[in-house]
Amino acid sequence: MYQVARKLFFTDCRCADNASKAYEELFAKLDTNKDGKVDVSELKAGLDAMGIKAEKGAVNFYYEGLDFSEFSKYLKEHEKKLQLTFKSLDKNKDGRIDITEIRQSLADLGLEISKEHAEKILQSIDVDGTMTVDWNEWREHFLFNPATNLQEIVRYWKHSTVLDIGDSLTIPDEFTEEEKTTGLWWKQLSAGAVAGAVSRTGTAPLDRMKVFMQVHASTTNKISLVSGFKQMLKEGGVASLWRGNGINVMKIAPETAIKFMAYEQYKKLLSSEPGKVKSHERFMAGSLAGATAQTAIYPMEVMKTRMTLRKTGQYSGMFDCAKKVLKNEGVKAFYKGYIPNILGIIPYAGIDLAVYESLKNFWLSHYAKDTANPGVLVLLGCGTISSTCGQLASYPLALIRTRMQAQASVEGSEQLPMNLMVKKIMKKEGFFGLYRGILPNFMKVIPAVSISYVVYEYMRSGLGIQK
Repeated sequence: MYQVARKLFFTDCRCADNASKAYEELFAKLDTNKDGKVDVSELKAGLDAMGIKAEKGAVNFYYEGLDFSEFSKYLKEHEKKLQLTFKSLDKNKDGRIDITEIRQSLADLGLEISKEHAEKILQSIDVDGTMTVDWNEWREHFLFNPATNLQEIVRYWKHSTVLDIGDSLTIPDEFTEEEKTTGLWWKQLSAGAVAGAVSRTGTAPLDRMKVFMQVHASTTNKISLVSGFKQMLKEGGVASLWRGNGINVMKIAPETAIKFMAYEQYKKLLSSEPGKVKSHERFMAGSLAGATAQTAIYPMEVMKTRMTLRKTGQYSGMFDCAKKVLKNEGVKAFYKGYIPNILGIIPYAGIDLAVYESLKNFWLSHYAKDTANPGVLVLLGCGTISSTCGQLASYPLALIRTRMQAQASVEGSEQLPMNLMVKKIMKKEGFFGLYRGILPNFMKVIPAVSISYVVYEYMRSGLGIQK
C-alpha cells in the first residue's frame, strides 16, 4: 500500500525543482481526460489505482476541479501544515511518533485516552508495523485525508464552553498552537460569546424565576412555577420576565477574555515541564482562571441579582442601581457572597470535567468504530449531563451566594455571614432548603444548550471557521 505514491511523489520531494516535477507527474497521472483539471472522479480513480484509500468526504475540495497551479498550491500548503503537526507531536525530536507521544499530545489538549485507544490510532497510520510513525507514513496517511483519527478526536471531543447554561464556572477552552497563531481562537471565543448572549436571553424568564425562588421561597412562603410567574407578570408585565438579563449578557465578554488570558498564564506557571500540561495542572489552572475572572467581574454578578429582583420603579437602570447600592451600602456590598461563589468553582468545574471525561471515554471504548465523531446528539448529551452534575454539586453554594447578594434589598432580612446562613436554612427548611429554585434551573438547561449550539454553528459559518 502507498508504494506507487511514495515512488511517484513523496520520496523525490527533496528540493523545490524535484517537488515541482513530482507535482507535475502526479497531476498528469490523475488528469486522465487531459482537460487540464482534476475533478472528484479522476482523483478517486487515481488514488484507488495507487492504493491510497481516501476517507469519505476527504476529497470534497476537488468538487469543481483543480488546475495544476491550484493542485500544486494545495499540496504545498497542506504538506507544510502536516509538517508543523508532526513536529509538535514528536516530543523527543527523534523523527518518529510513538504511543506515549500521542497520549501526551492529547493530554496537553485536555483529552485523556487509554493506551489501547492510542494503539488503535497508531495502527491506523503505521504502514511498516513498527508501532511508530515516521514523517513519510504521516504525510502519506494525511495528505488526502485532512481530518482523521488523532485530529478528529481533538476536534470532536474537546470539551467546549460553547454550551452556555448560564453559569460561567467551567474550565476554559483549550486552543492548539495553530488556532492561536492563525487567530481562530478569537473567532471561536466571539462565536461562543454571541451564542451565550442569545441563549441567556432566550432562557431569562426561567433564570429570573430561579433567583426569585432562591431568595423568597421558604417553608412558610411556598412559591410554585405558576404562582411565581403570575406574581411577576402582575407586578411588572411581560417585560419584567427579562429583568437582569442586560447585565447578565454584558458580563460574558469581559469574563471570557479575562478567563482565557489568565488560563494561559496559569498553565505556564503551574506546568512542571515547559510545553506540557498534565490533567491536574490543567484543572488547577482552569479553576484559578475562573476565580480570577469572577473576582474581576463580581460586582456585575451582584448587580445582576439586584436588577433581577428589583421592583417596578426601584432602579431606572444599571448605573442607577450601582449608584444607589454604593451610596446606601458602600463598596463592600459589591462583593457580598464572594466566598461561596469562589468555593463553588471547585465542585462545579471538577465534577463537570470528570463526568465529561468518563462519558467520552465510555463512548470511545464502546461505540467508536470507523470514526471518532459521536454526532451532535451524543456531544450535546455528554455536555448537558456533565454540566448538570456540576450544577447539582455546587447549587447550595450558589443559593447562599444569591441570598447574600440580595440580603440588603429584601425587607426585614438579616445580614448574615455564610456559615450562619447555612445553619439558619438547615434549621428552618432542612437540607432541601439549599436546593430552592432547582426546578426552573434544570428546566432551562436543555433549551439553553440547544440555543447556544445552534447559534454557535451559525456564527462559526458566518466567521468562516471550518468545521
